[in-house]
Amino acid sequence: MSRTTRLFDLMQVLRRHRRPVSGTALARELDVSLRTLYRDIASLRAIGAEIEGEPGMGYLLRPGLMLPPLMFTEEELEALTLGLRWVERRADDGLSRAAGDALAKVAAVLPGELRHRMQDSALLVGPGWDKPQVVDLEVLRHAIRSERKLRIEYRDQKGERSTRVIWPIAIAFFESTRLVVAWCELRRDFRSFRADRIEAGDSLDERYPRPRALLEKEWLDTLLPESVSVER
Repeated sequence: MSRTTRLFDLMQVLRRHRRPVSGTALARELDVSLRTLYRDIASLRAIGAEIEGEPGMGYLLRPGLMLPPLMFTEEELEALTLGLRWVERRADDGLSRAAGDALAKVAAVLPGELRHRMQDSALLVGPGWDKPQVVDLEVLRHAIRSERKLRIEYRDQKGERSTRVIWPIAIAFFESTRLVVAWCELRRDFRSFRADRIEAGDSLDERYPRPRALLEKEWLDTLLPESVSVER
């Protein structure tokens, strides 16, 4: 294994961990000695990688360093292209534009042969979601990012309308529908709202009383493996 490949693999392993990981565990996963690992960490730090920690305490990579995407394997490039094309075809206008821009940026820095393979990918995305969309998903995404409450007008499967104040925490993209996961103040519980039945949505100035990440964890803890509670 070349030193460049070894450094790249170390970066990839560190990116997978959100909490400090010991040098021993890193060395074992990469099949190198601890001495080599410490030397490689020092090399990455020298080129700008924000790796926190020290021997005996573990290591954590902070986001920020962008390595040239010259080390993409063909399968990694296919996965990246397919995923971005899926978002380009299936998400709201804002995410669709962002996915197209991201594809262009990746292609711009790839060497010629890889750029050709990316543009000539045989993995296609079929026809997308065709349900009428009233509220813009960008409004919902903004409320989630800013952790603000949202007032929505919701129509259930019987056509009955209600006004809800919700704390949106996630949007689930399925092939046939989009679900907005939120705490509903009316039901005093977590609910999943079908996006095509949200007829209006206004972001409020009031923020969630608890961080979104904590709410999401609480929601996941309440789920049965085989079911999701949906407001019909």
